Amino acid sequence: METFSKKLKEIQWDVISSRIHKQTVQDVERALMLENLGLQEMMALLSPTGVHYLESIAQRAYTITRQRFGNTVTFYLPLYLSNLCSNDCTYCGFSMKNRIRRKILGRQEIIRECEAIHAQGINHLLLVTGEHQAKVGIEYFRRYVPLIRKYCSSLIMEVQPMLQEDYEELIALGLDGVLVYQETYHTQTYSHHHLYGKKQDFLWRLETPDRLARSGVDKIGLGILIGLSDDWRTDCYILAKHLLYLRKTYWKSRYSLSFPRLRPFTGSVLDSSSTMGEAELLQVMCAFRLLVPEVEISLSTRESPYFRDHTIPIVVNNISAGSKTQPGGYTNNQSELEQFLPHDNRSPKEMAKVLRLSGLQPVWKDWDPYLGHSISCLSIKQNI
Repeated sequence: METFSKKLKEIQWDVISSRIHKQTVQDVERALMLENLGLQEMMALLSPTGVHYLESIAQRAYTITRQRFGNTVTFYLPLYLSNLCSNDCTYCGFSMKNRIRRKILGRQEIIRECEAIHAQGINHLLLVTGEHQAKVGIEYFRRYVPLIRKYCSSLIMEVQPMLQEDYEELIALGLDGVLVYQETYHTQTYSHHHLYGKKQDFLWRLETPDRLARSGVDKIGLGILIGLSDDWRTDCYILAKHLLYLRKTYWKSRYSLSFPRLRPFTGSVLDSSSTMGEAELLQVMCAFRLLVPEVEISLSTRESPYFRDHTIPIVVNNISAGSKTQPGGYTNNQSELEQFLPHDNRSPKEMAKVLRLSGLQPVWKDWDPYLGHSISCLSIKQNI
């Protein structure tokens, strides 16, 4: 069965990179004049020339975002279940060679974490673990996904890639979506940063969205880790090509995007191959909004309060607030267990105030399971 891996083999990284960097003022202005954009226009919007048109790109992105999604922004929180990992990755605090204390949450600890999150009014959970198939694999998720589902109205996970039949089982148990970031589409760079473990298998990870879509999952989240490859523009272009392939091939699933940048973690020495400033990050997010207006774009606490406050009204649909990036973090904050250090430490209550001052409506809960995924209940919200 065909997957995106075949499409990727046809892409010549250096050729694409050269074309992106050669985009002219005329190319960018032409892209901004078109109502429906394609990959050629995406090159222009991602180019070094494109950043000089950031105000125009952002204004159009703002208009599209509000037309498509209204003045609403949904809250979610990550629930870290484990920091145990069998991979050695250069950029992650959970890497097996990083000397941190390891922990896997049990039933009562999960309940306490869910209750602490629920007390903040948030009903959208993102389950996160290190990648350890033996101890935090399908058997662990089979045991605890139904429990966690009782505490939320939507449940998404970001864990190790799994088999299609595993996803099908978890969907039946209450899973709504899965985030799987390729980290980088440059195969040599990928190998450089993934030194040991199952995550070394580039194609297994690359083909995960195909398996997810065939499993019938409602939402698939894509992204890259900015700073791994030496050309984030080319990485983003290939991400766009991947997204368009998935939307055309598996049109029944919804899609979301995130663009995390490298962040410090316990024991880290950051080695970023390419630096992306906040202006370029906004440029990328707005370019994707223009390319695929209906895609959801998320922004985590990796970014600064200033950037989040000014970017959310323009292009963002989903945000985290008060995130803890370690297992047990909402009831027992131990920084030595963290995957990375958040940049924005404001609480959901504080972020809700920021949103309202910007004319936006914070959404704490946007649908109930008994109503079905297709019905949006934006009026169901909680004032904190």
